[in-house]
Amino acid sequence: MLLCYVTDRRLIEGDPSSPTTDDLLLRIGRAAAAGVDWIQIREKDLPARELLELTRGAIVTVQNRATAGPQVPARVLVLINDRLDVALAAGASGIHLGGGSIPVGKVVPWVRAGNAPADFLVGVSCHEIHDAIEAERAGANYIFFGPVYDTPSKIGFGAPQGLDKLAEVCRRVRIPVLAIGGMNKENAAACMRAGAAGIAAIRLFQQPPDDATLGGIVRRLRAIP
Repeated sequence: MLLCYVTDRRLIEGDPSSPTTDDLLLRIGRAAAAGVDWIQIREKDLPARELLELTRGAIVTVQNRATAGPQVPARVLVLINDRLDVALAAGASGIHLGGGSIPVGKVVPWVRAGNAPADFLVGVSCHEIHDAIEAERAGANYIFFGPVYDTPSKIGFGAPQGLDKLAEVCRRVRIPVLAIGGMNKENAAACMRAGAAGIAAIRLFQQPPDDATLGGIVRRLRAIP
C-alpha cells in the first residue's frame, strides 16, 4: 500500500496569510518518521527559488527523520508538483503532473532519454477514465485518480468520482493508481478494495498534531487487508 502525503502549507493551522516553510518541513519530517512512502511537494504559489530551497530542505528532513522504527520505508521519496526543473535541480525522486502541466507524452521521452536518473518517477493526476488510459500509454509510472470523495481542496475538479469509477480505472490500467480526494482512515479500505494501490492526501497526513497521532493513523492504514 502506497501512502503519499501531498503538502499544502496554506492549510497548516495558524495565520493563513503567512504560512511558513519551516512549519511545512516539520510536517514533512513527521510524515517521514510515521512511515509514509512519498511526499509530494505541492506549493504552487512559491517562486522557483523558494520552491527549490523548500525541496532541498524536504529531502534533507526526510533523510534525517526516516530512520526510526520498522514501519518506515527503506526510502521515502520526495516528488515535486509540476516543476520538472526544480525537481531535477533539487535531486527529487520524481515529478507529478497536473491538468495544466506539460503533457506527460512530452515529459516521459525527455526524462527517459537520459536527462534524469533511471528511477525518476513521472506521475499524473487524472479525473476521467480516458485520461488514465492515455497517461499509461504515454509512459507514466503512476496515476492519482479523483476526487473519489468530496473534499474542499478538489472543488475545482467537479463532483466526486466515486468508488465505481475508481474501480474501473484500476481495472483498465496496469500502473499503480492512488486514490485522492477526501481520504480518511475510514474510507481508505474501500479504495483498496476497489483496486487502488494506495492513497494520497493532504489533511490526513498534515493535520495530526504530533508524531504519535500520525504514527497511529499510518499503522491503521497499513493494517488494511
